[in-house]
Amino acid sequence: MKRNISVLCLLLVVVVLPFLFYQAQEVIDHKTQSVVVVSPHNESIRYEFGRGFREWYKERTGKEIYVDWRVLGGTSEISRYLQGEYTASFKNHWEKELGNDWNTEVLLNFVNRRLQLDDSADDDRLKEKARRAYLSSNVSCGIDVFFGGGTYDHNRQAQLGNTISNRLLTTKPEWFGSTGIPQNLSGEEYWDKEGRWLGAVLSAYGMIYNEDSLRRLGMDSVPSQWWDLTDPRLLGEVAVCDPTKSGSITQAFEMIIQQQIQLELERLKINETNAENLEYQAIRSGWEAGLRMIRKIFGNAQYFTDSSMKPSIDVSLGQAAVGMTIDFYGRFQVESTSNRSGDRRLGFISPKGGTTISADPISLLRGAPNQEIAELFIEFVLSLAGQKLWSFQSSAQVEGAPQRFSLRRTAIRPGVYTKENLPYMSDPDYLPYERASEFSYHAGWTSPLFNEIRFLIRVMCLDLHTELKVAWRALIDNDFPPRALALFEDVTLLTYDTVMEKYAPMIGSGDHEGEVVLARELGALFRMQYQQVKRLAETVDS
Repeated sequence: MKRNISVLCLLLVVVVLPFLFYQAQEVIDHKTQSVVVVSPHNESIRYEFGRGFREWYKERTGKEIYVDWRVLGGTSEISRYLQGEYTASFKNHWEKELGNDWNTEVLLNFVNRRLQLDDSADDDRLKEKARRAYLSSNVSCGIDVFFGGGTYDHNRQAQLGNTISNRLLTTKPEWFGSTGIPQNLSGEEYWDKEGRWLGAVLSAYGMIYNEDSLRRLGMDSVPSQWWDLTDPRLLGEVAVCDPTKSGSITQAFEMIIQQQIQLELERLKINETNAENLEYQAIRSGWEAGLRMIRKIFGNAQYFTDSSMKPSIDVSLGQAAVGMTIDFYGRFQVESTSNRSGDRRLGFISPKGGTTISADPISLLRGAPNQEIAELFIEFVLSLAGQKLWSFQSSAQVEGAPQRFSLRRTAIRPGVYTKENLPYMSDPDYLPYERASEFSYHAGWTSPLFNEIRFLIRVMCLDLHTELKVAWRALIDNDFPPRALALFEDVTLLTYDTVMEKYAPMIGSGDHEGEVVLARELGALFRMQYQQVKRLAETVDS
């Protein structure tokens, strides 16, 4: 009997305690006082910017706000999701509101960024009518803001018509141009002239490394350049993110190709007396050198993950010796590991002359359900209050510093880098506008083939990763026989001109069936190549 009474008392305590300690709070109407943000950013960034915006908005308006984060994966997954939602939304608008029939021509052309529209709709064919109707509509994907990722993905969303101009270029002109964020720097765009996307923070690319793991592999020095990732001693020790899942990581591989083109151009300028067509030659030979390097990196790769954070985490755990990563993931992991254990075995380095300093943008989406609040969110991110969150230490104990996480990001507004602010920054010696001069990005070289680079890496390295690793291991185990190595380095299937003239029209056409056929055909040829490399490497006289 006493035991039953004791159980009942405990149950009563469990039921009553929440009511005793309950404190009345203002109820937030998520439907009218919220902003929906889709982002590939990690939890620490979401926490600090969610908290920061709530406080900034409350101080500005006296109202509470709810930031509804949507986490769908990397920028590639986000882009696919947005396109699916806009397609469904516009189909409904086209049929039910405009009273038109939906067909394949409408589907293929309402987001056809290559379709040029004149000033008059009178002579529009069906495809122009569909495109004009979409660009003049307010159809929605149910999300307000696209926050994070690379300029390629945001620029593509702008060209499709999925993002629209926000008011910040007009209301805060001093934040941009000669008095603020430059429109271009070292070949990179930092904001769209029409305001459809604005750079929110700066990024570079590099390598995180584990000194204990490197010593275990007999390596006395840390990697400093991209080609160090091709070292045979790193077999199975390189952590790589799948570029088909991350636009930012695709850009890191683009940097490898860009660097090889620039090195080839410098070599030609020294060795060639005839200066004509040097750039033409450098682009083609540098392109192939870059692809060869990428193939070897994937030969060393332990895996390829769909999370751009995972390489940094695995390197910190000793599960990989080196990882390709975005600078802030690398720096964040180095700091968090050091703070937890005092261990200084991790390091991060950006290859000198091997990475651009590019912008991670923020965009206002078409048909944003909460457009006014969404524009205020964008304003907060670009304000000095938002910019300090990127680069200040959480331990700084000054106004504007993050409360819980040092984000280790690089603010895009030059006005943040003042003598007064530098002591509170996580990386006070890293001045991006000075470092930008080390590397110039030439968009005309590789930007038209950005999506093709992602496709080619998938076909050449990801789909055949097992076969690629077997061939690479056979080369290493047999001390790189010349004939076998020459075959492994043969990328004549993917010359610059072949990709530009033959493959790019198919990959960029929206013909997914044709793309699958092309991937299958190229995959079969690469499989045979890798198998032959293995046979040659294991032949004594090769």
